[in-house]
Amino acid sequence: AEEAAMHNADAAKKSDGDHEVLAPNVSNTANFKRGDIEQGFAEADAIVEYSFFSDAVHQGYIEPQSNLVAIDPLGRVTVYSSTQAAFHCRNRVAETIGVPIQQVNVVPMPVGGGFGGKFVHIEPLTAAVALAAGRPVLLQFTRMEDLTAGNPAPACRIDVKLGAKKDGTFTALDSTLVFDAGATPSSPMQIAAILVGGYYKFPNLRIKGYEINSHKAGAGSYRAPGAQQASMAIESAVDDLAAELGLDPFEIRLKNCAEEGDLRPNGGAWPRIGLRETLEALREHPLWQNRSESKAKGRGLGIAVGGWPGGIEPATAICRLEADGTFTIVLGSVDLSGTNTTFAQIVAEELGLDASDLRIVTAPTDSAPFAGGTGGSKITYTVGAAVKKAAEDTRQQVLNIAAEQLEVSADDLELVGGKINVKGVPGSSMTLKQVAGLSLSTANEHEPVLGKGSSSITESAPGFAVHLVEVEVDDLTGVVRPTAYVAAQDVGFALNPLLVEGQVQGAVGQGLGWALYEGMVFDDAGQLMTATLMDYTLPKADMIPPMEIILVEVPAELGPYGAKGIGEPPAIPGPAAVANAIKDITGVRVDRLPIKPESLAEKLWESSAAD
Repeated sequence: AEEAAMHNADAAKKSDGDHEVLAPNVSNTANFKRGDIEQGFAEADAIVEYSFFSDAVHQGYIEPQSNLVAIDPLGRVTVYSSTQAAFHCRNRVAETIGVPIQQVNVVPMPVGGGFGGKFVHIEPLTAAVALAAGRPVLLQFTRMEDLTAGNPAPACRIDVKLGAKKDGTFTALDSTLVFDAGATPSSPMQIAAILVGGYYKFPNLRIKGYEINSHKAGAGSYRAPGAQQASMAIESAVDDLAAELGLDPFEIRLKNCAEEGDLRPNGGAWPRIGLRETLEALREHPLWQNRSESKAKGRGLGIAVGGWPGGIEPATAICRLEADGTFTIVLGSVDLSGTNTTFAQIVAEELGLDASDLRIVTAPTDSAPFAGGTGGSKITYTVGAAVKKAAEDTRQQVLNIAAEQLEVSADDLELVGGKINVKGVPGSSMTLKQVAGLSLSTANEHEPVLGKGSSSITESAPGFAVHLVEVEVDDLTGVVRPTAYVAAQDVGFALNPLLVEGQVQGAVGQGLGWALYEGMVFDDAGQLMTATLMDYTLPKADMIPPMEIILVEVPAELGPYGAKGIGEPPAIPGPAAVANAIKDITGVRVDRLPIKPESLAEKLWESSAAD
């Protein structure tokens, strides 16, 4: 529950139960209701039903799980870990080995890929062994161990029944979700349940979710946990309903898409979101506008929506002026995706400097200001807000010192290029190094410059992506080849467009992995059959088609300069978009992820035989 909350605050909210009798291996449930579901379906002119199953999927990071724990003579525990969440890791280690948290120091190391799988996994075990042995202990998984004993995205089954009137207005949604959490009671079932009924306006809905335990390795988070599966379910049903009613797939989505103030299944209202704007931006792309050309080439087109509520968690940042006039920004957040570069840009903007002149430090938990786990598309949104406040505080302290020395008001000063200038008075200025000398020397006249900023944002900044994919399908073998891809996404404000586009590119590759290649297969005895990269297929460069990215900017009210987290949304729509493209060109609706050639070929044969 704690890791789910770090990804998305809404996931921690419990739903009302029906007091139904449950099997002993059911560890969690969700039950969301709105309106009159029977009346909603009675009012529908068309009803579609769709069910699908998804295999478990590994996060596919380059660096396997790895950490080192050392014990000093006083019994203090130092954990060197490839973790996404240093403070969460510290708390879990301390709880497990039974020592005060002040006795545990976590040193976050550069992370060779995490994608939700490296919040906390092996660190408590390593710490317990090190404490028992009184010696440093290194635990590093092999690739086979990581695939066998990691914490992958769980397998699941989702059923959807969806009704609409002739004009495409949705009348009712009924959905059941079952997530296999493995040996530990933890899965993103709650998030999936909220999202399956959250993208659109449903006046009547009933969503029931069940998390079950089995004898497989425990499940964990994977970039946008639960959202890929939720989108696969609802977006497939929406496409089928559009076809049933003879409506354009964009138009039916635009008619029903959620907007600010609309309620999610758990009763929480959407804040400002850019789903409509993102749909409209992608609809205008030439690949869709000229879709007859794709059909002429024997190719199918599919679209799908992916949304992420966005996480929230308190954060603090420190900005320190050094003796040489440079600045050091001290953070407790782990940099997974280039966020430290973005934070340097924020500070540079506030202090009139170049980002390359700044030093960003991710400190150990003993000395770092607090920050939440790097996940849930929230670090830029929450830590970025704290960094901006710290820079503003630093700027004011610098100007106050300079104002006293230059005998002017601080309002009459400007900080540009490492110098504090009196506005309109050429030659009347001070350097940052001079300011540092006044506050850091033994004969200091002023307090050291130490800017502090904190954020405790209580409203999330959701992000939406809409993807369009073109595919070729070999009718004999069932092999699917994506030939073109367009990803549109509401990013709030792109502080660093290149980093944002890089996140989208990587996420599209992961989405295609979910769709076509990645799946953890177990035999009847529960033994993993895909325990090496010879058996578990990760998408390679030649499996990714040419890609275009459209950045839509609907500013987040509380994010720095309007920015919001962007990591999760682009990883969500891929599987559903590919499935819809396959249906577009073949008429066959797939019902399992990944979409394996042999299973698709069988469906194609059955379809042709029926014709």
